[in-house]
Amino acid sequence: MTFDDAGFGGADGSRYLPIAEHGLIGDLRSAALVGTDGTIDWYCCPRFDAPSVFASILDADRGGSFELAADVPTRTRQFYFPDTNVLITRFFSTDGVAEIQDFMPVVDESREAGRHRLIRRVVCARGTLPFRARVAPRFGFGSEPHTVRLRPHEAVFESPSMALALTATVPLERDGVDVWSHFKLLEGESAVFALDRVGGDVTPRSCPRAEAEDQFAATVRFWRHWLAGSRYHGRWREMVHRSALLLKLLTYAPTGAIVAAPTTSLPERIGGERNWDYRYVWVRDAAFCVYAMLRLGFTAEAEAFMGFLSERGILRGGGAGGGAGIGDAGPLQIMYGIDGRSDLPERELSHLEGYLGSAPVRVGNAATGQLQLDIYGALIDSVYLYDKWGQPISSDHWDEVGAVVDWLCDHWDQPDEGVWETRGGRKDFLYSRLMCWVAIERAIRMANRRGLPADLARWQRSRDAIYRQIMRSGWSAERRAFTQSLGGDLLDASVLMMPLAKFISPNDPKWLSTLDALGAELVSDSLVYRYDPEASPDGLRGAEGTFSICSFWYVEALARAGRVEEARLAFEKMLTYANHLGLYAEEIGPTGEQLGNFPQAFTHLALISAAFNLDRTLG
Repeated sequence: MTFDDAGFGGADGSRYLPIAEHGLIGDLRSAALVGTDGTIDWYCCPRFDAPSVFASILDADRGGSFELAADVPTRTRQFYFPDTNVLITRFFSTDGVAEIQDFMPVVDESREAGRHRLIRRVVCARGTLPFRARVAPRFGFGSEPHTVRLRPHEAVFESPSMALALTATVPLERDGVDVWSHFKLLEGESAVFALDRVGGDVTPRSCPRAEAEDQFAATVRFWRHWLAGSRYHGRWREMVHRSALLLKLLTYAPTGAIVAAPTTSLPERIGGERNWDYRYVWVRDAAFCVYAMLRLGFTAEAEAFMGFLSERGILRGGGAGGGAGIGDAGPLQIMYGIDGRSDLPERELSHLEGYLGSAPVRVGNAATGQLQLDIYGALIDSVYLYDKWGQPISSDHWDEVGAVVDWLCDHWDQPDEGVWETRGGRKDFLYSRLMCWVAIERAIRMANRRGLPADLARWQRSRDAIYRQIMRSGWSAERRAFTQSLGGDLLDASVLMMPLAKFISPNDPKWLSTLDALGAELVSDSLVYRYDPEASPDGLRGAEGTFSICSFWYVEALARAGRVEEARLAFEKMLTYANHLGLYAEEIGPTGEQLGNFPQAFTHLALISAAFNLDRTLG
């Protein structure tokens, strides 16, 4: 089916902007996507995982949006105010130049934190420009009805679950349950729209021009002050710092949780079913984020995530709404809610058509029930690094780590669903074994360095048994490569982590042969596929794009193997696939388009690691 057949094309172009034509703003509690056309087409309030208020990116007709744009033909450009997460969208016409400054003030735990204010400040820089605005919220993922109460400069939208107040410095008019405004700005003039969550102690409050200017300055100061803590001064400072700012945006400040992405159901393949909800805390993704933050010197974020694990009893097998104690399924789920809850039931929203018709739209995630043993390596490696580069972990925390490693010594040798969360049945994935080895090896390092109590003899036996099994059964003499699963012959990009995790020397002949095999079979113009779903069925229909974290892993593996010029060229090529703001989705399609949830933490943390290690190799 073509886009035109589905009603997406036509003389006026697509009803959906490309995924990459967006920037992200947020307040460390929630986030919004702003298109290059000035439309907010994704916003969940009051938290990342709350039902959407604007979701036209998932259904142009029923999702809801906040449109704000020049009312004449224009060219647009979008950029971040330097070293911040304040987004600027500029409009260029024959009669003038204007810009929208989009931001969400970052406030503390006071009453104002409950307002979740989103400010849109329109400024005319040259000449004169007419503007139009249309605010059309659709609560509960477009399923809840709402009413609107209007005053000349204020509108209150009320649904059964929530109320939002819109205040503006220009007159507002009503159109059914939506609100619109037309206004003209002369050079030097501005207009302000502020959208607040209201209810209880939080009442509608206007945002005069002077206050908006003060809030803009305060938000800029917040982000610049935070970024000043970075220790990175290498060749790719701008891209690394943009990635760091993005990772910080995906942090849920009240708990220290880190979400995998701020969106749900943006497709890994247009028209396909690979559409998932990423607005949760993947143990793997968040643990790798801790590594990236520590590399850059941001220890507070690592400490906050350790607090998230500890305070919610996650290492003990707890979590809000979860059971306690370590059972046969292990102490950890692969993901949790941003409040630590363990129950994330998956359902489909059949009333939404999905991005470019890519149904189903899903909320919740059934992968919580999967066994993915690799998460233990990612988590304990992050604990090890925090203990080394941040603060020494507490005795209680060490007891929890020890219990996890004891469990892993008894359970590492079993099939699981693997790092890619396949829904085609459990296998003896090499990557899962590798990361079990990492978990035990890093725990041994901590115990030895600090003299902590541990059953070291047992841990070492398990560590060595995993190593021997991988070297014996994970190596294919026929393929001259390490393979996706033990005893198999299929390739998988996850094995790129073998030298990165210090399991094997980056110059080991077996590894160099594996790197050549991966380059020949899974790499396309520096872009790396995870695996071949036709050769290795994953329980889902259709193909997918290249996986961007794997592409950055490939860069790092090349650099560590001494193939520095190849690594640098592959890295520079990968940078060309970023969007205009330096942001990446999960995957890249055949013609360079961004696919999957956007922006994705996994990709950006791998960019930071690749840049850091490539810099070090180059000297």
